[in-house]
Amino acid sequence: MATQANKGKALITGASSGIGAVYADRLARRGYDLILVARNVKGLTDVAERLTRETGRHVEIVAADLTVKADTRRIEERLRTDSSITMLVNNAGVGATASLIDSDVDELDKMIELNVTALTRLTAAAVPGFVERANGIVINISSIVALSPETLNGTYSGTKAYVLNLTQSLHHEVGGKGVQLQAVLPGATSTAFWDRAGLAVEHLPAQIVMTAEDMVDAALVALDQGELVTIPSLPDAADWERFNSARLQLQPNLSHKVPAQRYTRTSAAV
Repeated sequence: MATQANKGKALITGASSGIGAVYADRLARRGYDLILVARNVKGLTDVAERLTRETGRHVEIVAADLTVKADTRRIEERLRTDSSITMLVNNAGVGATASLIDSDVDELDKMIELNVTALTRLTAAAVPGFVERANGIVINISSIVALSPETLNGTYSGTKAYVLNLTQSLHHEVGGKGVQLQAVLPGATSTAFWDRAGLAVEHLPAQIVMTAEDMVDAALVALDQGELVTIPSLPDAADWERFNSARLQLQPNLSHKVPAQRYTRTSAAV
C-alpha cells in the first residue's frame, strides 16, 4: 500500500454516504489518508471506523454544513493551511426535480449556496497551495444535466453546468502548473440523492441507473488517464468529443463588432 508521504490527504465533502462514501473507500485503498466532511456525524463515523479498520489509513471526520457560511469558512481555512492535503473532492450537493414555478425558492437558494458557492470557495482555498507545491487534484462532481437543461430542475441543471464550466476554466488556468482537474458528470446513480430531490430512484428505469460503486470506479479510471471531463454512463466517448469540439470551434466566432446580418432591419424586412 502507498504511504501518506506518497499520496497525502484527500478532503471529501458529502462523504457520509453515497458517492462521497465510495470515494472515501476507494481513495483510502489507494493510499490516501482522509478528511471526511458532511453534516451527518453518525454516517461519517461509520465510514471512518470501517475504513480505518479495513485499510489502516488515518481518517478524520469534520462535521460541517456547507450551506452555513461559518462552517464553509472552517473548511476553507483547513484547505489553505494544511499542506498535506493533495486532493479535494467536491462531492457535496443537493438536487431538485420540480419545475421552477412549483419549487420553494428558499430551497433553491440553499442549493445554489451548496452546489455553487461552497464548491467555489473550497476550490479557491485549495488551488493556490496546489499550484505553489505543483501537486494537487481537484475532482468536481457535476452531472449529465449540465448538458441537458431540459432534464429535472433548471436551477439544479444550472448549478451543475457551473461546476463543469468552472472545472474547464480552471484546467485552462492551472492545468499546466501541476494541478489536475476533473469534472465528473454522473448519470442517474443509485443513492439517497433521489429521495432528497423528491423522486425515489425506484421510479426510474432500471437500465439508466448506475451504482455509486461503478460510477466512482469508472471516474477514477478516467482520472488515472488524465481525463478532464468524465461521463461514466456515456457509451461512446466520441459523442462528447464531437460536442466539445463544436463548442471550441464556436468560441472564436461568437463576438463581432456588428450584429449578425439576420438581425439587421434590411434582413428582417425581406
